Amino acid sequence: MKKILLMLLTSVTLASAQKSFQVEITGKGDPVLLFPGFTCPGEVWKETVDQLSKTHECHIFTFAGFGGVAPIDTPWFSTVKKDVIAYVKQKNLKSPTLLGHSIGGTLSLWLASDEPGMFKKAIVVDGLPGPAALMVPNYKKGQVMPYDNPQTKSILEMDDAAFGQMAAQTAPFMSLNPDKHALIAEWVRQADRKTYVYGYMDFLNTDLRDDLEKIKIPVIVIGAASPSREMVEPNYRKQYEKLKDVKFEFIENSAHFIMFDQPAIFLEKIAENIP
Repeated sequence: MKKILLMLLTSVTLASAQKSFQVEITGKGDPVLLFPGFTCPGEVWKETVDQLSKTHECHIFTFAGFGGVAPIDTPWFSTVKKDVIAYVKQKNLKSPTLLGHSIGGTLSLWLASDEPGMFKKAIVVDGLPGPAALMVPNYKKGQVMPYDNPQTKSILEMDDAAFGQMAAQTAPFMSLNPDKHALIAEWVRQADRKTYVYGYMDFLNTDLRDDLEKIKIPVIVIGAASPSREMVEPNYRKQYEKLKDVKFEFIENSAHFIMFDQPAIFLEKIAENIP
């Protein structure tokens, strides 16, 4: 009876720890955790997984509120982070590599700073430790932006048509590959609206620039050099100035979705850094 009860408790714990994401596992070898960007499902890593899974065990995440995964209550981002740590422990993964795009890259930095001995290395694809410092006009360090403000209210009140139009207008700025614009916009349209609004506020309220000093593993930052490397590189270096072991790779002729804009070069960089 005690054994059955223990099994039930373990099952409940596992289900609870994974409610903020779903994971697809494929391939064999050293583990890699693949985190998508905001609103994106794990599908964004398809070509990367096709390559990596030949030599690695890929754990492909889709976060709550996106890609058809049921939403969770706020706070969204810190819950995801906590649950990933629990997932690694429950799966008994040994020194997995972190690979994250955009907010998935910020999550990778957060995990590496909170759990310095848990991971092997982190590869951050067009992600920053302090996104608000670049995105919010007149941002001051330590500033906390509330969930409820005129902008979040307006997005929550949009009808589906207006929200879809906003997604379609944004997609060309996210990728230089026109064949991917409809897909990127559709991922946004499918997002749970509250997660889209409040999850993004969680993201903006995350500032890890000082926490980078706690990271003990190598970090590789793959950045989009758009509109030019000369314009973007200083911002990257300033954001990461407190991280000792960091290597920058900049890919020309690419916007935010580097894996869509320069797929061959991107896969070369992944192969170099996750051999």
